[in-house]
Amino acid sequence: MKLLLIRHAAAVPSGTPGVRDGERPLTANGEAKFRLAAGGLARIADRPDVLLSSPLARARATAGIVARAFGGMEPSIEPALAHGTAEAILTALGGLRSATTIAVVGHEPLLSAVVARLVGVSDSERIAFKKGGAALVDLPYGLSGAGRLVWFLEPRILRTLAGRSSDASVAEPG
Repeated sequence: MKLLLIRHAAAVPSGTPGVRDGERPLTANGEAKFRLAAGGLARIADRPDVLLSSPLARARATAGIVARAFGGMEPSIEPALAHGTAEAILTALGGLRSATTIAVVGHEPLLSAVVARLVGVSDSERIAFKKGGAALVDLPYGLSGAGRLVWFLEPRILRTLAGRSSDASVAEPG
């Protein structure tokens, strides 16, 4: 199993008057930049069997962009991706054992905590996702075994990958 973790793209700031946190939309610039980043993501990652999103507006919008980049998937809402814990997310993912690749769109610091838990590092050693960033974790023994961080990319790298010619290839580290 592989788990593709994606942080939502740039949204209007927290505390914006008249906009509740759960309804904060992506900024126009955040949406445009992430559309390009999602193209890079689709070049280097297998098409997910399942795409899960936090129910918050900024994550749902990001998941919609991911879905289009991978050829029209339908994102499903997973409440644990909004305000849950790493364990709650892993429990939710446990019901998807038949999926080869699962993509999740969520928030920080929760995504970092999930990666830390899967690859066996402490929370203090975790890596922080930038808005629109992504990571791929290989889980050869499923969610209960040790995972391997295959790659962790900032959105600017994903945008660069989107601009490569179609005959260019990106090798997965061995």
